[in-house]
Amino acid sequence: MNRPYPAFVVSKKGEKFLSGGHIWVYENELLNAPACADGEIADVYSEKGRYLGSGFYNRHSKIRIRILSKNANDRFEDGRFFLRRISYALEYRRTVMPGENFRCCRLIFGEADGLPGLTVDRYGDILVAQCLSLGMDRRKERIYNGIVSKLREMGEKVLALYERNDVAIRRLEGMEEYTEFFPGEGLATDLSGKTKIVENGISYEVDYIGGQKTGFFLDQKYNRRAVGRIAKDKTVLDCFTHTGSFALNAAKGGAKRVTAVDISSAAIELAKKNALENDLTNLDFLVADVFDLLTDLQKSGKSPYDFIILDPPAFTKSGTTVKNAYRGYKEINLKAMRLLPRGGYLATCSCSHFMPAPLFEQMLDEASADAGVQLRQIEMRQQAPDHPILRKVPETDYLKFYLFQVV
Repeated sequence: MNRPYPAFVVSKKGEKFLSGGHIWVYENELLNAPACADGEIADVYSEKGRYLGSGFYNRHSKIRIRILSKNANDRFEDGRFFLRRISYALEYRRTVMPGENFRCCRLIFGEADGLPGLTVDRYGDILVAQCLSLGMDRRKERIYNGIVSKLREMGEKVLALYERNDVAIRRLEGMEEYTEFFPGEGLATDLSGKTKIVENGISYEVDYIGGQKTGFFLDQKYNRRAVGRIAKDKTVLDCFTHTGSFALNAAKGGAKRVTAVDISSAAIELAKKNALENDLTNLDFLVADVFDLLTDLQKSGKSPYDFIILDPPAFTKSGTTVKNAYRGYKEINLKAMRLLPRGGYLATCSCSHFMPAPLFEQMLDEASADAGVQLRQIEMRQQAPDHPILRKVPETDYLKFYLFQVV
């Protein structure tokens, strides 16, 4: 096979991993070290010479090669490969997130779209990008221009593209941290950094310069709607409310009263602003540590809530901290189950792929047993379809969301 890319050979373990559908090659799986510049394309072969794929090489990363394609006919030099991937990703979103949902969704979800390390979120006319792989970073100008051009071809307006490359993982990949507007053709570079979006009929202000991640958590869109459907006439406690999205959906769904809690006073102020923007008055806001609040409510023996929502940040971001995370998840879920009356409702979730569904469900079973209650499952949900899951890449399957009635 005559190909222009450096040829790396992987161990049998690496071959099995790639042949099974995964798309990463780790440093300890490489058996040779041909000359290859960081961020450039490399081929991967088995010990017997079988072609396994091509991807971005980076000696600074534990993931030495991020596979782009397993098709030996693909070439990458002229950019047409990346434009095809962009087109596939945008057309997919227009299908699974139709109408107004397409104006507020994740357009590119890294490995799940065959564009490893790249995230692009859309907030109306604003795009926000985050690039965590060197190979993608080296080609970002062509890729960003391709995304903007394709959207405009689809009849969509794009006012600006902002780069949120202010995450520490970039340094582990040999890249600098920075944030800036991308100076593409016809794109603004002097905006305030705040914009308005509408999700599930609720208006939010998104701070895409100073907010968490790219400014808003889009993956819970339909889970928030599910909460709103059963909130009517309930007294709701929304824990870890952040910008108030679950609380606002419950309030809009007809809840009798909603208490939104977060340890961050800045988050609570933004949640208040969002409630005011939507003329929702059936909410209270509280700056508090959720663990302490649940403990105090349990000690008081008085809990007015018949619907509790638990949407904590990821308690674990590595395999080494799963045990501690398990204890944290169990603690808050156990306390919530003890506070709820028979017939009350619980929404609970985890946003870490290191806490897979079977382990999370084991935790829930233990907590319900300790609380002396049964959980009647209403539904189990996942991230919205603009965050697609590759079945053979478990890292893309991270969000677990459950709705229960406590009986």
